[in-house]
Amino acid sequence: MNQFKNQIWKKILNEFPEKEEFNIQEYQKILSADFPDFLKEYSNFSSVQRLKKVGLLCGTDWTKLYKNRFKYSRFDHSISVALIIWNFTHDKKQTLSGLFHDISTPIFSHVVDFQNGDSLTQTSTEFKTEEFIKNDVELCEKLKSDDIKISEICDYHIYPIADNERPRLSADRLEYMFPSGASLHGIWNLTEIKNIYSDISILKNEENICELGFNNLECAEIYTEKFCKTGHILQLNENKLTMQLLAEILNIAIKEKIISEEDLFILSEKEAIQKFLSCKDLPNFYRLVKTFTEMEKIVHSNGPKKNHFCVNLSVKQRYINPLVKTPSGIFRVSDVSKKTNKIIKDFLSYSDTKYGCVKLKDFV
Repeated sequence: MNQFKNQIWKKILNEFPEKEEFNIQEYQKILSADFPDFLKEYSNFSSVQRLKKVGLLCGTDWTKLYKNRFKYSRFDHSISVALIIWNFTHDKKQTLSGLFHDISTPIFSHVVDFQNGDSLTQTSTEFKTEEFIKNDVELCEKLKSDDIKISEICDYHIYPIADNERPRLSADRLEYMFPSGASLHGIWNLTEIKNIYSDISILKNEENICELGFNNLECAEIYTEKFCKTGHILQLNENKLTMQLLAEILNIAIKEKIISEEDLFILSEKEAIQKFLSCKDLPNFYRLVKTFTEMEKIVHSNGPKKNHFCVNLSVKQRYINPLVKTPSGIFRVSDVSKKTNKIIKDFLSYSDTKYGCVKLKDFV
């Protein structure tokens, strides 16, 4: 039996009901005891500071369907990714590539990928990274004075410790699942993160390329299981519907000139939501916004339902199959752990009902 079949929304979100304190500064000290001065300098440029207005969790902080325990911004994420890269490489250019990797992210993050019809890869905004860096004149002057070419820091994909293809483990993938899991369903606390993180080192994969991996099988098993549990939240119809509903709201808001395309990179998420909620003169739009902010449950069905907002989508499956060092050599954890192999197979084979639907709020 697929173990994710009984992992339903309410059960997952209440699996760890007690709220653990998640101190972001303490968390970042775990990622790197050293916070280099150059990282502090570069994080102060306006194009990076803007990310404080953008949530990591793709608009889910603004709906009652989720019970997020704390807010975590794309700025926090970018700093943390950079610290992981610095911790393992002490390479300035790689570290800056991590800092800048989300610099072109709009408010509500990957919701704009759904808006662009890119629910499967969720990378539609990444191509603007170089453009955003070039548009920050002060940032470019600093890079020039440090003798760093934009081409060396605008694409973190060229550095395998910073980013790589699923299901490999990279700084970006490692980082976002710690605060995501902690906020979404409380699956991580700082002590657990410290224990797991201290077991990670740079290993060589099947292609003789550097990759983050584990020195201990138990740690690899724990991290992979928790990663997949959080990834499961992101493949359920609740998440698909939340993302697509907010994408539809953005589409209408831009069409009706409530906000502009440029506002996605200027406003904060709170300011955008407030603008949407002020549009009572557009009843159909307002109804969608109220449905998004106030929904507390959805219907799983095999077909669309009348007077409901419904989605039928395939989405990116976020999972890992990391390297682990054993007495016999370095392997993927699925090759040396039957338990973890089944977790990954169950995760990948899981399918929700064909449709997720939420009853539209009555206009008041």
